[in-house]
Amino acid sequence: MGRVVVTGGSGFLGSHLCRALLARGDEVVAIDNLITGSLRNIEDLIGTPGFTFQHHDVSNYVHVSGAVDAVMHLASPASPADFERIPIQILKVGSRGTQHALGLAKDKGARFFLASTSEVYGDPLVHPQPETYWGNVNPIGPRGVYDEAKRFAEAMTFAYHRYHQVDVRVVRIFNTYGPSMRPDDGRAVSNFLTQALHGKPITVFGEGTQTRSFTYVDDEIRGFLALLDSDETGPMNIGNDNEFTILELAQLAIEVTNSSSEIVFEPLPVDDPMQRKPDLTLARTKLGWEPTIQLREGLERTAAYFQSIL
Repeated sequence: MGRVVVTGGSGFLGSHLCRALLARGDEVVAIDNLITGSLRNIEDLIGTPGFTFQHHDVSNYVHVSGAVDAVMHLASPASPADFERIPIQILKVGSRGTQHALGLAKDKGARFFLASTSEVYGDPLVHPQPETYWGNVNPIGPRGVYDEAKRFAEAMTFAYHRYHQVDVRVVRIFNTYGPSMRPDDGRAVSNFLTQALHGKPITVFGEGTQTRSFTYVDDEIRGFLALLDSDETGPMNIGNDNEFTILELAQLAIEVTNSSSEIVFEPLPVDDPMQRKPDLTLARTKLGWEPTIQLREGLERTAAYFQSIL
């Protein structure tokens, strides 16, 4: 049991992480500026013993009173819809926000956990992607604000590790989905399910032949905690290595919602990766971690959540 600061604590992944930490007996300080997070995601936690919430932007100096055992830095808009809407905020939280969170960990003698992303691999020329792959990123494209923010965050994290001896963990996340996602966040899973539930045409970019590997949120959070508690610094891929085309995802979204929606095709966005699949060798051998929730089951759970809030 310890005291854990979670930046981005009212966001999609952050709210699930807060629950998992509380369930195992940790105290949690959630910090969020609510730019993409929502108090709805944590309203049941407010007033719970061991849980506190700070409305704060970690791009500004971060202060937490008392002892802290771990700082888990998840704060960052992470959806394609955000890349053009709030690009400066994304770059700030990846740079200044990461430095402030690292500074807190350094001052408290706490372990630091960075939620990085498979986006650091860009449009990969190596498939599947191992942690040793340096990536193929367009730094000045519209996706670059997120990709480069996370690449810089990783560099900053390892600089603090080497120079200040901060104990660090870095996870690379692959296309996570599940309850508490924003229905309008622009990701394929949320787009397809909300369109299917409303009976609207499902918009597939390009020919739908590009691939992704989708990770259900419960599996992702299990991986987070396994890495946090391990002696591995990472970076470490935590994802699902079952690979699907975007067209297959659209067809499955129609099936699980019993929708009458038709699939329509639109031009492919700039720098949209053509393939994405994690090499999970490290996670399997070092953490003994495996994804367990298959895509159909995860989509059914997510569709039920969307039905409850739409």
